[in-house]
Amino acid sequence: MKIEIDTHSHTLASGHAYNTIREMAAAAAEKGLAGLAITEHAVQMPGTCHIYYFQNLRVVPRQMCGIELLMGTELNILNERGEVDLTQEILEELDIAIASLHPQCYKGERSREMVTRAYVNVMQNPYVDIIGHPDDGRFPVDMKTLVCEAKKTGTLLEVNNSSLSPKGFRENAMDNCREMLLECREQETMVVLGTDSHVDADIANYQYAAQVLSDVNFPKELVANTSLVKLKSCLKRRKKV
Repeated sequence: MKIEIDTHSHTLASGHAYNTIREMAAAAAEKGLAGLAITEHAVQMPGTCHIYYFQNLRVVPRQMCGIELLMGTELNILNERGEVDLTQEILEELDIAIASLHPQCYKGERSREMVTRAYVNVMQNPYVDIIGHPDDGRFPVDMKTLVCEAKKTGTLLEVNNSSLSPKGFRENAMDNCREMLLECREQETMVVLGTDSHVDADIANYQYAAQVLSDVNFPKELVANTSLVKLKSCLKRRKKV
């Protein structure tokens, strides 16, 4: 399956990644992508960039090395109310936003009920386009409810290649991802493939994500980033929901 835009990547600005924006763009171009989303960790992640970074993204060219850049963020979901660590005013100005649960930042209960509630609530946000790595067993979730709410709100669910790698640290990610994909196939809910690259070598590497999609016979039409045009049309911020 051809993927035209990698929707999840980090640069030096996130504090624990290893390349510049231009190096990441050059790698994406070399690998034949049409686009790349730069999604730095938002402000509650230890070591990441200051809020001024996100307020100033208008200065970054959206065409670089022959590809289109989407400049955005990976938000931290802070609690079961679905609160995140950037304001609506800032999110409105970004090109794309992922919302994810990270142990360093989530202060809510980690019961299945409360984690599911956190996801459901954050998906009500009109500027949250993607739920990042909902495969992490450290945050148990009712997949049927997650997938149903994603379809209802027009939020894309991420198949995170980094989670699925044998070097990944998220718990039971492969089984959880497979369960999610089966629900998405049943409910006809859209997903997106993201590498979660923290180094340029990982851009466009979908080895493990592609395998799990193949294992469950997942339909190509439900994958949003098989083309840049399709991905942009699927972003919640570009639609009325």
